[in-house]
Amino acid sequence: MSRLKKFWISSTFLFIIATGGFLIWLSGHYVVPIMMYHNVNHTDAPKANTVSPQNFERQMQYLKDRGFHVLSFDELVQSVKRGESLPKKSAVITFDDAYEDNYTHAFKILKKYGFPAIIFAPSDLIGQDGHLNWEQVSEMAESGITFGSHTRYHSYLPDLSVDKQREEIIESKSKLEKRLGVAVDYFAYPIGGFSESIKQIVEEAGYKGAAATNRGYDRFNKDVFELNRIRFSDKDDRNDYLWIKLSGYYNIFRAAKNPY
Repeated sequence: MSRLKKFWISSTFLFIIATGGFLIWLSGHYVVPIMMYHNVNHTDAPKANTVSPQNFERQMQYLKDRGFHVLSFDELVQSVKRGESLPKKSAVITFDDAYEDNYTHAFKILKKYGFPAIIFAPSDLIGQDGHLNWEQVSEMAESGITFGSHTRYHSYLPDLSVDKQREEIIESKSKLEKRLGVAVDYFAYPIGGFSESIKQIVEEAGYKGAAATNRGYDRFNKDVFELNRIRFSDKDDRNDYLWIKLSGYYNIFRAAKNPY
């Protein structure tokens, strides 16, 4: 056997071993994709924070057709805390900012497919132009949509004093709970900005977990107070895009971003 042939055989063997080892490692690092939405509305051009009602329904149909188990945010957090491995083809649906179109467009689609979701609402923007009003919030909550806090005024927490951080985090929870009559257990950092001290305030305020955006360095979502999410918009209009983002391995390959 020639040296060249031996070289190619050895190289092929090593490649197969390395690839197999990587796939074994990868299979042990499945992360339930947490889908992040903002506006569900019609647009003239694709926008990072907007998905059309048609594309939103298409994405929900994709989940149904491929047999995804759509978990509530609470189910995910509790599973992480218990150290449980959730089955592949799981997903969580979240919305930020509590825009009115979450009611006018997304709500009926979620009901159609029977999917749970959580809306992270800035408590003091509810009832303001372009946002949900309290009647809509109550109706959605009574139909199984969970509401979490997103501060009082959608404030970027790292820019605030500690006292203001506490006010935004604690008072938003209190106001939402008073109006809804149920515990508000979860929080989302506006624009994804947080720090270790901010996480501590959130935990001390009584929240059970918190969502970031794609910021932070916990790619595997082991820390329930900085859960990374995956943004969905009108740009995700092809099945291969959805397959990549919902694979459970998307977090491993995307760039890590500073949390503040």
